[in-house]
Amino acid sequence: MGRIFYLMGKSSTGKDSFYKQLISDETMGLKKIVMYTTRPIRAQEKNGEEYYFVNDERLARLEADGKVIERRSYNTIHGVWHYFTVCDDQIDLENNSYVVIGTLESYVASKKYFGEADLSKSAACGNYAHTANYVGRNSITKRL
Repeated sequence: MGRIFYLMGKSSTGKDSFYKQLISDETMGLKKIVMYTTRPIRAQEKNGEEYYFVNDERLARLEADGKVIERRSYNTIHGVWHYFTVCDDQIDLENNSYVVIGTLESYVASKKYFGEADLSKSAACGNYAHTANYVGRNSITKRL
């Protein structure tokens, strides 16, 4: 049974560096979950690597289908940009474990989405296990 490990912390605490180490260490066997966003793609980005870039209509369809696990919205000078996690084919907790960088809000929403109280959603994306705190590499290895 797989797990989702959340890395949370303030800016400049090393989350991205730790995340990249965990993903690149093949002995860990951790996979990434690519988030979705409605913001425009930047020149150096590739769709499906940093994010899946979608429009507001696609977000609305995903929400109507009950596929959006969590969403955060930000008012920018260019309009409202949404960042969100989708229960899609990339999440297979029967066979894989994942590591993500998230906020406390995204962690709580993910826990609620995959929680034991709603098994129909758990069946759609697999079962969910979580760690409630920031853990080191050795601690994650022990949990796998």
